[in-house]
Amino acid sequence: MSHADSPRIHAKEEELVPRILIRAVLALLLIILSLVTIATLTDRPLESTPAQTPIVAERAIFLSGDASGAALVLDANGTVLADFPADKGGFVAGIERVLVRERAKSGADASAPVLLRLREGNRLSLYDPETNWSAELMGFGADNLRTFARLLSKP
Repeated sequence: MSHADSPRIHAKEEELVPRILIRAVLALLLIILSLVTIATLTDRPLESTPAQTPIVAERAIFLSGDASGAALVLDANGTVLADFPADKGGFVAGIERVLVRERAKSGADASAPVLLRLREGNRLSLYDPETNWSAELMGFGADNLRTFARLLSKP
């Protein structure tokens, strides 16, 4: 079989993706980039944030964790609320790492407590007053939600 008779493996460049499609995608990307830039420069308020319902209960807690997944949770007085071993504290340790990163980015006090809040409708969240960072815990699954709910109810 000669080279001329061999089957064609690669298509010509113009046959791979139509130019009109490439231009349409590029135009879409430029429009999105423009909208985000305008919204950022004009300080447009966020519109897709969850409604702020009244706080039913709140507790200041201190989180510490390590890469193994072990985590320690203290209350405002330094009393141990929970001491999770490496195989049980992965979510709490992960939240602590996010909190440390957010505080490092903004230069906030790394030793300040985070607020565990229960809002109307059984919505449990963590809020960091140092950085205004927050996380709605119901989005992380029932087991992780229960882990933090137990911390709120401990004496």
